Amino acid sequence: MSSSKEILDRAAKVLIGNYARQPVVMARGAGSDLWDADGKKYLDLFPGFGGAILGHCHPALIEAATAQAGKLWHVGNTYHTEPQIEFAERLNKQAFVGQAFFCHSGLEANEAACKLARLRGQTFSPQRWKIISLSKSFHGRSLAMISATGNPAIGQGFGPEVPGFVHVESGCIDALTKAVDAEVAAVLMEPIQGEGGVNLYPPDYAAAVRRLCDERELTLIFDEVWTGGGRTGRGFGYQHFKSADGGAVEPDIMTLGKAVGGGLPVGVMFAKPETAKLLVPGKHGCTLGGNPICMAVARTIFDVIERDKLLSHAATLGEHAISRLRNDGKIKDKIQEVRGHGLMLGVELKNPPQKLVERGLENGIIINLTAQKVIRLAPALTISAEQWDRGLDALVKVIQSV
Repeated sequence: MSSSKEILDRAAKVLIGNYARQPVVMARGAGSDLWDADGKKYLDLFPGFGGAILGHCHPALIEAATAQAGKLWHVGNTYHTEPQIEFAERLNKQAFVGQAFFCHSGLEANEAACKLARLRGQTFSPQRWKIISLSKSFHGRSLAMISATGNPAIGQGFGPEVPGFVHVESGCIDALTKAVDAEVAAVLMEPIQGEGGVNLYPPDYAAAVRRLCDERELTLIFDEVWTGGGRTGRGFGYQHFKSADGGAVEPDIMTLGKAVGGGLPVGVMFAKPETAKLLVPGKHGCTLGGNPICMAVARTIFDVIERDKLLSHAATLGEHAISRLRNDGKIKDKIQEVRGHGLMLGVELKNPPQKLVERGLENGIIINLTAQKVIRLAPALTISAEQWDRGLDALVKVIQSV
């Protein structure tokens, strides 16, 4: 293999510079370990932006992809394939009774969800079409989804905004209630705001949103692109929410991406049947959505998580990390807050750090910074307790150095 310098020289000539890439070329991975082209080893605490939920090159996923590739590579959605059905059956088992539409990414799943919510809105008189989302949210980078996103910086340079999206203060049920008028069709929210800084809501907020949607006949969409697939120590982020009677606060539509593909391009819009029935032939589609290889891998991810009891493992490691980082005397004066669920954690610093990701690489760990001063940790659910502690040791050194 060429050296990192040689590869970087080639990349500068042929790749658009829209990513703030580090001058590192990753060459291979195994579990939570990564090696660059020069042989340096890293502990990956943010694999594939949260997408590699089982880490790098998991044997069961390799086996599933290889077996499916030898049987059926791809056909159009004019036909049925069993891997799609098997994956959708797992969503019914692990989430709620619903029907699936498959696409390539969480962004596309969110687009499909908004289209479906507007189709439902057309069944009312007057017709409803507006969608309310929350401040500090992130729903994707298409023209529609940057308008849905509650962060003006994401849309800079791409105006005018796509009409029909309204933003209200996150976590404030009064603000949401006041924003609902006769044209509002849906509420779109993340169970935990990922890009916005791993932000949680007040304890009763989600239940209050569900009640409001029921009272006003609005479609409730949970953007689970970050939280779905076991990341939070539950199968799906909404399962952390409890209603007044103790049951889960379920959405009408749930969108998935990242983890459910394990690093492959998989997006899902999963809707309750009474809403899903509105998406009839000709209303929406996706050429490569539900590719059999991707579906075989997605199905297997859920099998491995259940077989290896990775949800409880993630919950335990998350609780340990929150306690440790909150109480470590070496960094207490630098930390504002530690928050999250399972292995979706945010460490908010008191001040924006300089070259944090670079300092992580120097210390042999891969981490992420969002919202200027929030360190995001989203390791594979398969990370061992020993690796996790080693990663936290390195993280403490990084925080000490900023």
